[in-house]
Amino acid sequence: MTHTQTFPAGSGITPADFDAIMREKVPFVGDMGVITERLTDDTATLRLPFNERYLRPGNVVTGPAIFALADIALYAVAWLVVPKADLAVTTEATVHFLSGAKPGDLIAEAKILKAGRRLLIAECHIRSAVDDSLCAHVIGTYAMPPA
Repeated sequence: MTHTQTFPAGSGITPADFDAIMREKVPFVGDMGVITERLTDDTATLRLPFNERYLRPGNVVTGPAIFALADIALYAVAWLVVPKADLAVTTEATVHFLSGAKPGDLIAEAKILKAGRRLLIAECHIRSAVDDSLCAHVIGTYAMPPA
């Protein structure tokens, strides 16, 4: 049995808009070079280009880089719900690291699970662009700004 949920009218934000917002308002994210590849009504797909600085012993991508990408992707879906999500903040996140990410780009796909007036709950899968392995699964809750 499948469940469908209708989400509020989207903000109309484009991938280029979101990338520009991140560079301007969250310089750390801009410095990471994250690229928004696709935004739909309820999903966001982002890419973290490989950087050797993200490697840890064992020649795998470090957890903080993986979680940063997931959190940015979850923030992107918040922007899909409200026209200006500047003040949306992470209130909770659960990260399951599932496999070591080989050196290479990472792909995040975040999807809205529930969008309420005050809280947004979404999940994010992080995959290796090298071999498409699922590296992490993240469930996050965002406190949404007042309308």
